[in-house]
Amino acid sequence: MPIRSWDIFCTVIDNFGDIGVCWRLARQLAQEHGHAVRLWVDDLTSFARLAPEIDPAATHQRLSGVDVRRWDPRPDAPFDAPAPHDVVIEAFACHLPESFLAAMAAAPRKPVWINLEYLSAEDWVSDHHAMASPHPRLPLTKFFFFPGFARGTGGLLRESMIGASRDAFRTSPAAQATLWHRLGVQPTPGALKASLFAYENPATPALLDQWRDGTTPVECFIPQGLAATQVGQWLNAAPTPGTTHHRGNLIVHGIPFVRQEHYDELLWACDVNFVRGEDSCVRAHWAARPMIWHIYPQDDQAHHIKLDAWLTRFARAGVAPEASDALIAFSHAWNGYGTAPNWAALHAQLPALTAGMDRWQRQLQHLGDLAANLVAFSENQVK
Repeated sequence: MPIRSWDIFCTVIDNFGDIGVCWRLARQLAQEHGHAVRLWVDDLTSFARLAPEIDPAATHQRLSGVDVRRWDPRPDAPFDAPAPHDVVIEAFACHLPESFLAAMAAAPRKPVWINLEYLSAEDWVSDHHAMASPHPRLPLTKFFFFPGFARGTGGLLRESMIGASRDAFRTSPAAQATLWHRLGVQPTPGALKASLFAYENPATPALLDQWRDGTTPVECFIPQGLAATQVGQWLNAAPTPGTTHHRGNLIVHGIPFVRQEHYDELLWACDVNFVRGEDSCVRAHWAARPMIWHIYPQDDQAHHIKLDAWLTRFARAGVAPEASDALIAFSHAWNGYGTAPNWAALHAQLPALTAGMDRWQRQLQHLGDLAANLVAFSENQVK
């Protein structure tokens, strides 16, 4: 039976990652599939950094075809439960309001209930994808849906025209000039371009030192946030939007924290991308450029296992062994284990890593995109 409407519940954990994924998914379901989507968000201030049209004070607004609602995820918070849509997604294990669960259970046709999980490249993901979990009290079943990099997972978020848009941008000097104008920078001809979006990182000063002292000019574009604050300490000057700082062979451009669509363009325009968390990691894949992933740190060091699982899958995609070794060593250092970051070794392998990333992202396209896979899965569950 066709699916036509969705409720997506999101709590903002680390400022941008959770809402970044949910906002992309909501827009794609509304714009590419023509479905009605309600996106429930607890932190509209962080949301507005990604979508400046959002009014953080509004309880109900509409943007890009999506009905955006503010909600309070605290267990004792009041929640006026509307009639649930065909599919209800609780993103990243957030908990649905009890009154909404009761409305789901009372619905003549029970909604498909999905827990959208975090992205992981680990082997166990395929075994647990789409597993069912009956509710202990209510006539409802929750399904666990895992994004992933392998068959038997939900794949990755990918809009249908992302590849064509990327290729058109790269062949259009006018589109590139518009990006630089929007960011308030004048790029340096011949310099290697790097975007830097990261959590606070003890390895950052060493990388900046190597860029400054290296033989190849490096132009670093850094949006406002934790990494910009850290780079400002190294520069002894704040890289605020519109400012440019020269240190040896390093040029640092402070840029605004941009909306999602413009962030894609920045990734497309750069030669190497430093990304963090989940949303920017996935976007860096579709940019088809070498990427360094600052994975979300966890106290028990579980993020090391997750990073190594991704590095292993990428290496299996046909990357030259020398390039894979350089990426692994640098990624370990960037994520707090292994030796100090060796930019010279990584830089020497950028051509091979570029070819490898292009081949890897083409392979990932065969998994289908996450939104379409969610639609197909949900339709198969409807009785």
